[in-house]
Amino acid sequence: MSGTVKKVTDLAFKASKNIDWDGMAKLLVSDEARKEFATLRRAFDEVNSSLQTKFSQEPEPVNWEYYRKGIGSRLVDMYKEAYESIEIPKYVDTVTPQYKPKFESLLVELKEAEEKSLKESERLEKEIADVQELKKKLSTMTANEYFEKHPELKKKFDDEIRNDYWGY
Repeated sequence: MSGTVKKVTDLAFKASKNIDWDGMAKLLVSDEARKEFATLRRAFDEVNSSLQTKFSQEPEPVNWEYYRKGIGSRLVDMYKEAYESIEIPKYVDTVTPQYKPKFESLLVELKEAEEKSLKESERLEKEIADVQELKKKLSTMTANEYFEKHPELKKKFDDEIRNDYWGY
């Protein structure tokens, strides 16, 4: 294998060590998401291990002298010359530059969605706390106490009474 392939596999291995799998797993809430995440991690580990085993090792050098003794030097020299003339082309990454801007824009969208989600979570938690508080007080609360917290309802009811609208 070429030295480039070894460098790429080493880089992939180092990158995999920086992934916070446990941190990401803590963010998942549904069972389906956990299953998909486990599948992703398993696939990543399989690809990473195959990269480490198959492509990170340099091939063993050919023992030409061993073959010269058994086959003959003329044929072995011909094979050696052909073997040494093989040039493995270097990989030129043309895909990453195309998708890098798309990936960066997706990261920006992700951050915006995350901020929006956090704001919505805060709002919902506040609403839940309000509903739980209301639930505790509901059995002993008077209409005036309720209307103090919800003046728009008091105004609506007062308007309906004033306009002689009784809902039918």
